[in-house]
Amino acid sequence: MKLIAIPAFSDNYLWLLHDTRQAVVVDPGQAEPVLECLREHRLALQTILVTHHHADHVGGVAQLRSATGARVVGPAKEAIPEPVQRLRHGDTVEALGLDFRVLEVPGHTAGHIAYYAECPGEAPLLFCGDTLFSGGCGRLFEGTPAQMLVSLGALAALPGETRVCCAHEYTLANLRFARAVEPDNAALAAHQAECEQLRARGLPTLPSTIAVERAINPFLRSRERAVVTSVAAHAPHTDTRDAVAVFGALREWKNQF
Repeated sequence: MKLIAIPAFSDNYLWLLHDTRQAVVVDPGQAEPVLECLREHRLALQTILVTHHHADHVGGVAQLRSATGARVVGPAKEAIPEPVQRLRHGDTVEALGLDFRVLEVPGHTAGHIAYYAECPGEAPLLFCGDTLFSGGCGRLFEGTPAQMLVSLGALAALPGETRVCCAHEYTLANLRFARAVEPDNAALAAHQAECEQLRARGLPTLPSTIAVERAINPFLRSRERAVVTSVAAHAPHTDTRDAVAVFGALREWKNQF
């Protein structure tokens, strides 16, 4: 399987997975970059996977479906352009011979889902939309801190080698915030330097891995003593005995950063 991060808008990635003949695309907010990639690689688009309803993730769905005849699958609880095969937590959808398991991960939006697939001979894949970013997580537009904490916990429990295919190139900004939260985290400092070198060469910082995110992402580490201590220093009125309160204060800190 070949994995391609197609740039779109100012900082989106439209993930395209193909077997040299057929392809799957995730969250196509724009159609033309996907159509161009399909033409370049002489691929037929089989399936469109949608994680949530925001325009920068679904804006190209109708045009791609019309141009290619691809089926569209997406969350059961969100407004996605019909026709859509609706998916709920625990469902499995087959594409390119892979079984993508659906995980409901509310927080960024109320009905956000993610797709996880084991890939024979390769590391597993996670298409997580705007729930998990490298070094960060999505803003809570429709969900609650409690929901996002649970959702991120479910993703953090996936195998460490899982490739994390986020939908935005937010990594450097996220890592600057992460360093403010955990200035003594050596793994974080090393990862930041590596990502800065990648961006200087015009390369994506993604995919990350679950193992890397466990080590460097403050939103997956919100129960760690160093993170709790930093949150308490930044927001002294936070009840640090309450994991949800700490997470909420951490997310609000990032909003203001």
